[in-house]
Amino acid sequence: MSAFSLPSLPIGFTSGLVSTGSIVAAVFFLKFWRRTQDGLFLAFAAAFVLMAINQASPFLLGIPNERASGIYLFRMAAFLLIIWAILHKNIPRRD
Repeated sequence: MSAFSLPSLPIGFTSGLVSTGSIVAAVFFLKFWRRTQDGLFLAFAAAFVLMAINQASPFLLGIPNERASGIYLFRMAAFLLIIWAILHKNIPRRD
């Protein structure tokens, strides 16, 4: 048993599944962005890539507690990017 409370194989498998799902979502948003050139889709794609990094990093780097390492900052950056993109799209600009 490693520093994780559960055996590392199920954690790694689950982390890989979630990371892969995030990458698949990012690819779909990139496809939508290429079709529409809407920056909201590009921001969502980037946010999902950040979420994939956030999910895979603790396992790949062997970090047992993400709160102590700062890995959670990827997740925070992803959510801030989503919030910024939504606000940027919906708040009218003054010309």
